[in-house]
Amino acid sequence: MNEFLATFFSFDNIVFTTIIPFLFVLTVVVFVHEMGHYLVGRWCGIGVREFSVGFGPELVGFNDRRGTRWKLSAIPLGGYVKFVGDMSVASDPSSQEDAGLSAQERRTAFHLQPVWKRAATVFAGPAFNFLLTIAVFAVMFSIYGRMISEPMVAEVRAGSPAEAAGFQPGDRFVTVDGTRVYTFGDVQRLVSGRAGDPIVFVMARGEEEVALTATPDLVEQTDALGNTIRVGIIGVVNNEEMGQPRHIEYGPVESVAEAVKETGHIIARTGQFLQRFVSGREDRCQLGGPVRIADMAGKAASLGFEWLVQLVAVLSVGIGFLNLLPIPPLDGGHLAFYGVEAVMRRPVSERVMELFYRVGMLAVLAFMGFVFWNDLFGC
Repeated sequence: MNEFLATFFSFDNIVFTTIIPFLFVLTVVVFVHEMGHYLVGRWCGIGVREFSVGFGPELVGFNDRRGTRWKLSAIPLGGYVKFVGDMSVASDPSSQEDAGLSAQERRTAFHLQPVWKRAATVFAGPAFNFLLTIAVFAVMFSIYGRMISEPMVAEVRAGSPAEAAGFQPGDRFVTVDGTRVYTFGDVQRLVSGRAGDPIVFVMARGEEEVALTATPDLVEQTDALGNTIRVGIIGVVNNEEMGQPRHIEYGPVESVAEAVKETGHIIARTGQFLQRFVSGREDRCQLGGPVRIADMAGKAASLGFEWLVQLVAVLSVGIGFLNLLPIPPLDGGHLAFYGVEAVMRRPVSERVMELFYRVGMLAVLAFMGFVFWNDLFGC
């Protein structure tokens, strides 16, 4: 009996500390993504049959006055919007399905709309993910502001790439690989994802500027959520005396501008990571799937609701970026087809789209299997 109670309360604890935060994070991100498709599709005059958060059997739902079925489905790992006429994987229904549409349905069918309307509707999902991230960061910046430090070198670690390159205490970072920096955080951001890459640093030293080349070492660190991450460092230290840390407050307009820049930085780092990963220069353990996201959601929730919301923002921009990759059945794959259609002045044949879809689906499933393996066994 005691063992049963221990198991029950242990499960109950997991539900509240991990599963519920995970469902909150994923549901918000998926809902916003699909709402982007839905709103822009409706604005373009496209009819909507279903709006689902989750896949599989319907748990609960209702029909609105336009005939759209809004539902919550059993498998909370995604969602979809089903448009009128959007019946096949290639969004190009067969002639039999096409003939089955009424005159009203043909006017609102997805596949019969101009290519720009279809492209706008598809792009809206990732775009709304980016807008969600911007909105979250803008609120966070307006409420909490940001701590910044001057981009100064207070100490050079012995035996570090910085020492080998000739860095000296008192140097001030001017540019990192051609990008001007204004805070020590800017330097960390530009260096952390470049382990093994020679980077040119322009440093202000007294009245002159010197160019130094250092190759960041890869080291393990622990992030705010307790995860072990691998980042590049060159071995310089900033301190209170040299960095002069201070708190910056932002007004509404400044908060939005900073949020846009921060979102852009995350997109750039995500693209950089994937490029290095494909070339075999990133550790596969840095990639995780639903299990890792659930773990991060639980840790974020334990730190406070604002941490959970920030996780929503980071995950949202990642989902938006991945969906824009030109791989069917992702949104980017459909956009690639629409781009070809716009150039050729005719749709890509259904046979070709079906072929690319199958290859793309295999690639997506392989990737999902890979991150699940990482979650459960790999790292």
